[in-house]
Amino acid sequence: MQTPFSRNIIVTENLGKSVKTSGGTLHILSDISLQVASGESIAIAGESGSGKSTLISLLAGLDTPTIGSINLNGKSLTSMDEDGRAAMRNQLVGFVFQSFQLLQGLTALENVMLPLELRGDKKAKDAAIGLLQRVGLSERLTHTPRQLSGGEQQRVALARAFVSKPAVLFADEPTGNLDSKTGAKIIDLLFELNQENNTTLILVTHDQTLANRCQRIIKLAAGRMV
Repeated sequence: MQTPFSRNIIVTENLGKSVKTSGGTLHILSDISLQVASGESIAIAGESGSGKSTLISLLAGLDTPTIGSINLNGKSLTSMDEDGRAAMRNQLVGFVFQSFQLLQGLTALENVMLPLELRGDKKAKDAAIGLLQRVGLSERLTHTPRQLSGGEQQRVALARAFVSKPAVLFADEPTGNLDSKTGAKIIDLLFELNQENNTTLILVTHDQTLANRCQRIIKLAAGRMV
């Protein structure tokens, strides 16, 4: 499917993922062919077990397909080894998870600085402070995750995801552990940052209202696009 954007940043062809079980082969995903344009926002929707999280794991290079190909920013993820995929993720990809995935022993500031420090960025602290101010946490820089509410932790996670200015941001049920009011604020912030940075946004959600805010919805059922 062609999109009205300038270029495709993700392209898959006949993507499939299967695993061997005691009862035979389990097909998690089958025949997934799609194009995602730079700057586009896409929701991946479907019932539990439809393959949504597996799909974004494949698109991000966290997992490898059984069959088919994935190109990220013009390069073949499926022909890379783990080190190559890790390097691509470091350069191009950000993540926001339902469970926040913050390091408990680090402060909010240190959690946000970490991706830039791993790149050797000498301005990591300034950039992290700027993003935490942007998400309304300038008074929480030295707090650890245990000292933050769920909404505050997710805002730290958003700041960490955007601080390295990723080309693609993957969000897996980003409001799943939040109450509806806090979740709505997080989603507003997610789309604001997405638009400000022209980041490609791919999110997994059960929430139809959230899905409708995206420019396109990809529905999965039993591992296939419908």
